[in-house]
Amino acid sequence: MVKVQKGDVIRLHYTGKVRETGGIFDTTSEEVAKEAGIYKEDGTYGPVPIAVGAGHVLKGLDEQLEGLDVGGKYEIIVPPEKGFGKRDPKLIKTFTLGQFRREGLHPFPGMDIEVDTHEGRKLRGRVLSVSSGRVRVDFNSPLAGKHLIYEVEILEKVEDPIEKVKALLELRMPKVDRDKVIIEVGEKDVTIDFTPIQEEVDKNTLVLGELVLESDLKFIGYEKTEFKPSVDELLKPPVEEGEEEKGVVEVEEEVNESPAEKDEIGEGTGEKAAEEPKKKGENAREETIGEKPRRSSKGRKTRRTTTRKATSKKRTKAVEEAAKAREEGAKD
Repeated sequence: MVKVQKGDVIRLHYTGKVRETGGIFDTTSEEVAKEAGIYKEDGTYGPVPIAVGAGHVLKGLDEQLEGLDVGGKYEIIVPPEKGFGKRDPKLIKTFTLGQFRREGLHPFPGMDIEVDTHEGRKLRGRVLSVSSGRVRVDFNSPLAGKHLIYEVEILEKVEDPIEKVKALLELRMPKVDRDKVIIEVGEKDVTIDFTPIQEEVDKNTLVLGELVLESDLKFIGYEKTEFKPSVDELLKPPVEEGEEEKGVVEVEEEVNESPAEKDEIGEGTGEKAAEEPKKKGENAREETIGEKPRRSSKGRKTRRTTTRKATSKKRTKAVEEAAKAREEGAKD
């Protein structure tokens, strides 16, 4: 029998239950989901592709997949510390009733709520009690402190390099038509071209998908991944007709100046002019406008370096969202 190893890309079916109650909280089977009352219309059902050890499933399940036989069925028990964690009393918070009413909410025990943290993350909680103008909310996961049982069937180990990439693409972007995506695989590099489907897929979906796919492909051994279009290209703001594109190239301007002018500039005028754009946010052409008329500067090269701060911020935000999506996906 073929054994599952860390780094393998496999497909599996699973159903997760709470040992204490027997209740089903997650499954890859549409039929089981409907019977358990957890079916989601927009959910994806069927065998799930994962890279073993990459954190695509709960840590306690991921670790126990190694060494199992492909084609086998297993029951795996996951303790709280390797599942959804132990219950933390500090995550039970008390709010005033007025705080809820100002938001147009009328809390009651069992009500699910969502709040934004100072870091911009969302916390889901459940109202425990409403009494004397106070509302107690538990932000622990409903599965915190629970032992979990996973019924697992390992269906196959994906061997073909292109099929491995397609499997990870299916995991990260299940709604994308993988047959239209152009994939080229080398010994240590991968090129994924989304151009044929670019108009069919939301731009943010592509950005997040590329970020997490790059991490996944690196995990299974690929040192370089190239996407078309790249994340930077996707995040670049559109250029309106008639406007010059900013933030992409460097431009050198040549201006003439006499030797005497060079000496004068070196004595201080040039230094002052170089400081002005930093203070006023002006470009190199604008720095020649000051209190005194500027001499012709032909012959001198000034470098106008365009900036990409906006794109960098968007990329940073996209990375944070991808990390969050990956973390939440592992716990779904």
